[in-house]
Amino acid sequence: MPTTRLAHRAALKDARVNIRLQDIADSLTDVIRMGRGDPDFDTPAHIVRAGQEALAKGATHYTHAQGILPLRQAIAKDIVARGGASYTPEQIVVTPGAQQALFTVALGLLDPGDEMVAACPGYHPYHQAAELAGARVVDIRTTMATNFTLTAEMVEAHITPKTKIVVVVNPSNPTGTVTPPEEVARIAEVAKAHDLLVISDEIYAQLTYGGARVQPVASLPGMAERTITISGFSKTYAMTGWRVGYFAAPADLVPALAAIHNGLAISTASVSQHAALAALTGPQDCVEDMRRTYDERRAVLCEGLRAMGIPYAEPQGAFFVYANVASVGLGATAFCEKLLREGKVLVFPGVVYGDYTDDFVRLSLTQPVEKIREACARMAGVVAAIRA
Repeated sequence: MPTTRLAHRAALKDARVNIRLQDIADSLTDVIRMGRGDPDFDTPAHIVRAGQEALAKGATHYTHAQGILPLRQAIAKDIVARGGASYTPEQIVVTPGAQQALFTVALGLLDPGDEMVAACPGYHPYHQAAELAGARVVDIRTTMATNFTLTAEMVEAHITPKTKIVVVVNPSNPTGTVTPPEEVARIAEVAKAHDLLVISDEIYAQLTYGGARVQPVASLPGMAERTITISGFSKTYAMTGWRVGYFAAPADLVPALAAIHNGLAISTASVSQHAALAALTGPQDCVEDMRRTYDERRAVLCEGLRAMGIPYAEPQGAFFVYANVASVGLGATAFCEKLLREGKVLVFPGVVYGDYTDDFVRLSLTQPVEKIREACARMAGVVAAIRA
């Protein structure tokens, strides 16, 4: 298809490396897939049951555009219980996944020419969302020196008269790192000083390790009126396929943002909302069980990387490890392809997440421990062959 038939905003801006790697993986057998950010756990049974019961009772129609009231009430209660700001149900919009929430917020807040600052490497859909709004993301290049987390000084240095939004994804995708609470507070002070809005993406906030703690931005002094909190159910409750997320925003912004959401989706699937309600109001031991399992996997993977002499950012949250393969002797993209073809292990290079180097790979903790051990053994063999 001639590129002239595509809108400018739809032009591909990268090599779609992840798609190519997945296509290669699909052509092979016995591949250990440690690339995607999709939990390998099934949705807990009581949540599935709630969805089934809701369907049986007729939950097959549109709901209120912002979501069913009991779910919004439960979300508001849950936010407070986890140290967040106090929201009314009217300030919450339930969306078909947190990703749709971020696109809705970007379309509602950014004008052409505006700038949004965010960590690099980072979650690339924020770039796509900004571009759809005619704005752009200003990348703040993070390094191992700060464990790939933002600092207030970094944010301050990238602010221009066009800056409107600061994005804080905490814990980070792809790096699995957590911005320290005191640094989050300092970033908030910068936002206030420059009259900026903050998008606080807390989708992985309940998956932290080693005593790391996520500081919700909106609950900091003076931040509730300038923060949009984004989260969802996909990661915490292994509900990626249900597609339920939400954003909570200052009351004066919600009507316009909710109207955009309504135009994009009308409402989130009714059955999924009832399942999400059961997730919040039901037993939470499933969350802790999954978190502990990820933590065990994290230890095994990190031990394997250390044995290979491959350094990594300290993984404190989410279910990712961000490792530096530069010492192996190949760029990360070439290494990922070689590892896949020769070792049958699928991981993604950092360039997929906008990394400004081709040194890092993201490994997901979404395989059982025995599979992670096997993946490390296969990876060690490939690394040894390259270094030989």
